[in-house]
Amino acid sequence: MATSKAGKGRKRESVLTKKKATSGSAQRRTKSAEVYEIKMFLADSHPPIWRRLAVRSDMTLAKLHDVIQIVMGWQNCHLHQFIVGDDKDPTYYGVPDVGLMADLGPQTLSDAKVQLRDIAKQRGSRFVYEYDFGDSWIHGLEVVEVKPLEKGARYPVCLGGERTGPPDDCGGVWGYDNLLQAIADPKHEDHDDLLEWVGGKFDPEAFDLDEVNTALKKWIR
Repeated sequence: MATSKAGKGRKRESVLTKKKATSGSAQRRTKSAEVYEIKMFLADSHPPIWRRLAVRSDMTLAKLHDVIQIVMGWQNCHLHQFIVGDDKDPTYYGVPDVGLMADLGPQTLSDAKVQLRDIAKQRGSRFVYEYDFGDSWIHGLEVVEVKPLEKGARYPVCLGGERTGPPDDCGGVWGYDNLLQAIADPKHEDHDDLLEWVGGKFDPEAFDLDEVNTALKKWIR
């Protein structure tokens, strides 16, 4: 955990909010939940891989982690964290460190005890989600709309997106680029091995909104 945090500034300057979030537990006791529309993009992906989500503002960050895993197609087999605030003084939310790890580097607070509206209080709020500290998949998230809850509506919902998420363990953004080049070129020395590794076929442009929302409905149940 400490190794990952040592290099936090590498790719986050363009996606971190300039204001550090503070606890909103007092305010949320008197304010009803709202709907946040969130635009999420995978940092350094070219062409961009993105999703637009509608979620409840009282969703915990632990639940938002589950949603991100589903809409991106991740396998939830690595550690994750949310990063709030600027590069000089960020706050980390995820699975808290225990034992000796708790004394190394910045403290990680429990994402199961913090709601989205505690760290993103208004339209324009930004924060970061990192998945897999080895490959370091950095997702920038921004609240682009705040709306009242619709009667009878169920959340979360994926409103749109483009391109499939990369497969786990492919080496980060640059490893993913190399993977796509290899499987697209039958003459590439790693073509056969990598094509087999991704299951025989892989379409980076594919994105099925209905399929994603079906998966979210199953998660809600």
